[in-house]
Amino acid sequence: MADTKREIERKYESDDSGLPDLTGVAGVAAVIDKGVAHLDATYYDTVDERLARSSITLRRRTGGSDAGWHLKFPVAPGVRDEIHAPLSDTLPRAIAGLVRSRIRDAELLPVVRLRSDRDLRDLVDADGRLLAEVSMDAVQAERLTDAGGSAQWTELEVELADDGDPTFLDKVDKRLRKAGVRPSNSASKLARALAETAPRGKKKRKQAAAQAPLTAGDHVLAYLREQRDAIVELDPAVRQDAYDSVHRMRVATRRMRSAFRSYGKVLDREITGPLGEELKWLAGELGVDRDREVLTERLTAALAEVPRPLIHGPVRTRMRLWANARRGGSRRRLTGVLDSKRYLALLDALDALVDAPPLLKAAGGKPEKVISKAVRNDFGKLTELVEQAVALPPGQDRDLALHEARKKAKRTRYSAEAAVPALGDPATALLKSMKSLQTLLGDHQDSVMTRQTLRELSAVAHAAGESSFTYGLLYGREERRAERAETELPGMWASVRDGAEV
Repeated sequence: MADTKREIERKYESDDSGLPDLTGVAGVAAVIDKGVAHLDATYYDTVDERLARSSITLRRRTGGSDAGWHLKFPVAPGVRDEIHAPLSDTLPRAIAGLVRSRIRDAELLPVVRLRSDRDLRDLVDADGRLLAEVSMDAVQAERLTDAGGSAQWTELEVELADDGDPTFLDKVDKRLRKAGVRPSNSASKLARALAETAPRGKKKRKQAAAQAPLTAGDHVLAYLREQRDAIVELDPAVRQDAYDSVHRMRVATRRMRSAFRSYGKVLDREITGPLGEELKWLAGELGVDRDREVLTERLTAALAEVPRPLIHGPVRTRMRLWANARRGGSRRRLTGVLDSKRYLALLDALDALVDAPPLLKAAGGKPEKVISKAVRNDFGKLTELVEQAVALPPGQDRDLALHEARKKAKRTRYSAEAAVPALGDPATALLKSMKSLQTLLGDHQDSVMTRQTLRELSAVAHAAGESSFTYGLLYGREERRAERAETELPGMWASVRDGAEV
């Protein structure tokens, strides 16, 4: 079983002068000596250091109070999420899955061994509450690959207590700087170890400097690269069932697939077409739980607005059972999808696409011309769909037409989103209006799906001899919500159409 915690810390260079006096830091009542711990950690990575390139660290450590496997993901400067699993001889499956999107089929090998003598102090307030841990680490590093060398140094770490106020670290920082202590140049011990133990003559891998997009192809590829990175980076969060992670990953797949279609004059569709189908497959797998979550939230909120005397029968129980149906199985199935060869092959294919893109002649054209034309094309198709839907009488045909318009509004939104760096304010304005239109049409479609679910729940309740009154009440309210959206649409669309400048 793996546990996760948010680690907020700051690292400093140190020498043999010891720890400066921190009793003068505001809020610190005492500095408690916790003794010296002897830590022995082996860090794992692929031969080409894929984890290190992403500032991810994976280690097996003995000694101290938290021996075990530790996996750390960067969140922000000085902030990382640490996943901890109990000590074992082999990498736990729970940890292995969280790095799979990074390493794919590559083998994890021991790359660096760090042995540290950690002199630990607790900073506590007047009530004895822990504010932060301060450690002076004497580190010995040994590279285990490439016939590398060794290094040693001393560093100082200040780690905020769980649920502590991050501004407290600013107070400690001020005191340390006054004492002549300076922040470390390395983000982690591993980063420093890799740099200082590299074999003599081996050049440090340099990341290519990001260049400002010049051509239409540059802009489209920058957008695609963002979506590829989002899919890879969200993989661990999806596996951990982190809030909104499934939705965000699904949106990234949709954005990329939409860009393939909108910018078909820039990228060869014979190459992007099959990738688009694989992205559609992944989005569908991700959507199994997400669609139910959206409807659950809507039903729960709607029921909360119903006066208690109007709730007849075990309605809340019915909704809860419906919301939880197959959830456990679907979560296991989704993890299986993320472990599948098909998914990993898709990630490899996306890497290949952005590294060696199948650019067409228009990719070398001016962004203002090529990209604006693509956005206008999407907007034109949207115009046809919206106007066709508005012309239909209320009913199932209009519902279907509005759903198609919603999908096209989403595609136009994504093409405008990709166009913002190239086209500036006009694309930004269109993006904003597309979000509003998509929200309106999305609310209408959610009403359609909610009414379908209410019909199903009502039928089950009726078969069980329960009252279906409350389901009918909720159904009627959903009908009125849909009617309001349909009434509002013509005016909103006229405003959008007249204001479009791209």
